Amino acid sequence: MPEESESEREERKATSRRCIATGEVLPKARLIRFVVGPDNMLVPDLEERLPGRGLWISADRAALDRAVAKGLFSRAARATVRVPEGLADRVEALLAQRLVRQVGLARRAGKAVGGYEKVRSWLQNGTACVLLAAMDGADEGRGKLRALAGRLPVLEVLRADEMGEAFGRDRAVHIAIARGGLAERILTESARLVGLRRFELAKPSPGTTMGTAPGTAQSAGRNGT
Repeated sequence: MPEESESEREERKATSRRCIATGEVLPKARLIRFVVGPDNMLVPDLEERLPGRGLWISADRAALDRAVAKGLFSRAARATVRVPEGLADRVEALLAQRLVRQVGLARRAGKAVGGYEKVRSWLQNGTACVLLAAMDGADEGRGKLRALAGRLPVLEVLRADEMGEAFGRDRAVHIAIARGGLAERILTESARLVGLRRFELAKPSPGTTMGTAPGTAQSAGRNGT
């Protein structure tokens, strides 16, 4: 392996941070930044814009829970830090909201379609580069579209109601995303949400079937890449 140049080392340092829970140095896209507010309350900074020293945690529920349980935020900040109740659940909700917004932006830009027939068309004609499937949707429709997706990333990280929100509907089960910067951001946000999401809470009950009406779309759980 060729030796890393000085410029490459500087770039890696600028785009990477160390997780205070695991000690790993990771790209910032795989981490969550926190800052300590004026009242010593810990604040998630998903936009990475808030002033103050950043405290970085892997986008992983176990790492975040460990940091809270062992007082690692206070240790890293060298001060007493107040941690909000249910921090991991709060971060999960914020990440889900960010992903829903990104999907909504893609829809308004003409870079996303929802509903079985439209999604199938995009998969067949090569327009789609990412497939979203509702993590609590029925398996039958998801299986057919997954087969059409081939090697494309299949994201099952949002619930049907969350995916529907991105399209101004109550529910959505299938969404296709076209190539472009928004698709890249959706992949990044999905990967972070996967680490925080409690998937077992969104599984459909046994015997439940969820149809997909034409023109609707639903969001789904794990990243199938």
